[in-house]
Amino acid sequence: MNDTLWTNEIAKKIKSKMEKVAVRSRGILPYTTENGRFDDWTEKNICWWTNGFWGGMMWQLYHATGLSFYKEIAIENEEKLDKNLMIFQGIDHDNGFKWLPTAVAHYRTDKNETSKNRGLLAAEFLAGRFNPAGSYIRAWNDSGDGNTAGWAIIDCMMNLPLLYWASKEINDPRFAHIARAHADTATEYFVREDGSVNHIVEFNPQTGEFVKTYGGQGYAKGSTWSRGQSWALYGFTLSYLHTKEERYLETAKKVADYYVSHIPENGLIPVDFCQPADCTLEDSTSAAIAACGLLELEKLCDNTLKETYHTAAMKLLHALAEHRFNTDENIDFMIDKCTGAFHDEKHEFSIIYGDYYFMEAIFKLTGEELFIW
Repeated sequence: MNDTLWTNEIAKKIKSKMEKVAVRSRGILPYTTENGRFDDWTEKNICWWTNGFWGGMMWQLYHATGLSFYKEIAIENEEKLDKNLMIFQGIDHDNGFKWLPTAVAHYRTDKNETSKNRGLLAAEFLAGRFNPAGSYIRAWNDSGDGNTAGWAIIDCMMNLPLLYWASKEINDPRFAHIARAHADTATEYFVREDGSVNHIVEFNPQTGEFVKTYGGQGYAKGSTWSRGQSWALYGFTLSYLHTKEERYLETAKKVADYYVSHIPENGLIPVDFCQPADCTLEDSTSAAIAACGLLELEKLCDNTLKETYHTAAMKLLHALAEHRFNTDENIDFMIDKCTGAFHDEKHEFSIIYGDYYFMEAIFKLTGEELFIW
């Protein structure tokens, strides 16, 4: 079966399954599944960083199918997140993950002004986390003791498109200036010479001086957390798409080359590319995110690299579809063997953004994608 036929078949399976899942899961904000059914973070933690991905899936499905109930569910997700906008401790570097797939996707679909307002508020809050001493967007909050005031993380590269969007939407360059400044800092301090990336970098929040790196959600300090590599791959590609700054494209290629060269023969991605040889832990979310990034990156490259990146993306997607894609319509999740962090107690379960990015990648290939980032 050629790639087009194969991709269309996978897209058909996604749509068939999700029509059943969406109807029975209406009204929740899922993160993972319990006994095959989505959990609900509406009351558990309305500020959880993944709470926009369910809405993003609904917008993707609405765009691909035209079925109105997907739009209705997506708007319900978006409106729930209004509560998050009023909780200071719940606002962090992940505003892009929460409001790009919800409010901004809604605005892009039908120019809803309330959704535009939500997106701009989220962008203002994200811009407010920028520390000019060090030129970075601060990551997580702390209890007020300042212990993590100097922390920045590679994940933030995927949130910068919220700032690029805001700049373009209201013709205000300050948002894009902040995004570029953070991307430049990430290029210098997160991306290593071999193209691998650090997860967490600490700066002195008073002076901006580099302090040290942390292993974060990877195996150890100096190792390569595979999802962090995916965030960087897709994130730098997106910064190039939004700015046309050549340095971001070159960084994206450097990061992508490392990722591609470390894809195992079976296409199933480890939690950390440096984890012990006898460790079999996987992270399917890394594979799905990287596939999305590679599919965007290939469009920007000449024939040799285009083929390399496309082949790698298809290898990742084939491995997910053949080994990790659950097509049972009585089971809520699509992709399993997802891992939050190497040292978590729980590993290899379903995570909502694994489903989201798998769907996004497939819809990129079928031409049905709503571009969210």
